[in-house]
Amino acid sequence: MELLRDAVVLGVLLGCFYAAVSIGLSISFGLLDVPQVAHPAFLVLASYCVFLLNDSYDIDPLVAGLLITPVFFLLGLLTYRLYHETFEKRGSDAGVRGIAFFFGVAFIIEVLIILQFGVDQQSVTASYIGKAWRIGDLRIPVRQLIAFAVALALTVSLAVYLSKTFMGRAIRAVAQDEEGLRLMGANPVRIKQFAFGIATAVLGIAGALLIVVSPVDPTLDRVYIGRTFCVVVMAGLGSISGTLIASIILGVAESIVLTMFGASWAPAISFALLLGVLAVRPQGLLGR
Repeated sequence: MELLRDAVVLGVLLGCFYAAVSIGLSISFGLLDVPQVAHPAFLVLASYCVFLLNDSYDIDPLVAGLLITPVFFLLGLLTYRLYHETFEKRGSDAGVRGIAFFFGVAFIIEVLIILQFGVDQQSVTASYIGKAWRIGDLRIPVRQLIAFAVALALTVSLAVYLSKTFMGRAIRAVAQDEEGLRLMGANPVRIKQFAFGIATAVLGIAGALLIVVSPVDPTLDRVYIGRTFCVVVMAGLGSISGTLIASIILGVAESIVLTMFGASWAPAISFALLLGVLAVRPQGLLGR
């Protein structure tokens, strides 16, 4: 029972971290219907940018994540404009071509990281890395607590932004009825471009959390592509609150399986949960 308790607590912390790395995909894929399979590659790129700032200038990883957020916002704007002009603008086969486009982007990012940093794992230094809090006989790493708090704040902030602000409601509107939004005088392409910029910008902070939680390597995006898409589809496409719930479910399930059955079974949990949810509730946990 003590092992189960520890697994559940650590699983909740891990789940909130999964929410942070998946929430951008919930916007780009869930709301905008853009097949952003390069999302984990941008995440790993952000981690390496954080590593570079930490290693060269001794900047705290979380501060470095905030510093690169505007750069990733601009990178998101540029990426969507290129995708729209080259593929989306041309018609109904944009989905298939778009997947190929973003796979190409992911491959280019991975190669550039290897050329610049090599294939070895990289990590950051900070005063809180390596420390732990004890609550009774439960030991919780401080870096996981920090990742939990930042991820929760990021998720809640985005949920409030999308539901309470004018631009947030416009992003939701373009996901529901693009033609109706155009008839009201708004430009759906610009709104989608701005939303894609936000979805990429949050990866600055998520990438910082990723390298704080564990070392990174150039191929780590292959590990997270299954987890992030699992979370978004389980949640219900475009559901921010559902993303948090699905992430916690995945984190707790992975933690319990890792504790009870070993690490070799943990990677299969995301796909098992995804198949189970789709069989029972195809629209996702909080999907319409």
